[in-house]
Amino acid sequence: MENVDDLAVNTAKKQRGKPFEKGKSGNPNGRPKGSRNKTTLATLELLGDEAEEITRIAIEKAKDGDIAAIKLVMDRICPPRKDMPVSFELGNAQTLKSLVVAVDQLLQSISNGEIAPSEAQIVAALIEQQRKTIVSSMQFFILDDF
Repeated sequence: MENVDDLAVNTAKKQRGKPFEKGKSGNPNGRPKGSRNKTTLATLELLGDEAEEITRIAIEKAKDGDIAAIKLVMDRICPPRKDMPVSFELGNAQTLKSLVVAVDQLLQSISNGEIAPSEAQIVAALIEQQRKTIVSSMQFFILDDF
């Protein structure tokens, strides 16, 4: 039986390793704009002129109450909502006192219907992270004074 060092030497020439220099891409221009996935192209080719008719049939079945067709049509017409920017008055968030005001403003925005509770929950988590950062930095400066 060969020892491990001999095996490494025997396979060293066979191993590909890293083909590109660090910081240099094999395709510096990236994927061309407008290019499509092979699967997408194949699907479009298979559907051809039938896509419109198939879509119409799916819509008609959805109208007739076919739950699977309804789901299919709705998923295509109304895809799941992605994160949207949340805009509301926040003010300065550099002190613990200002964070109390920020949470109050956040609650006001929810009660006024300006932002959804789920969106507010994400913002509240960010405010909490800011609070932790402020408290942590306060502890650091207190310890630094000693």
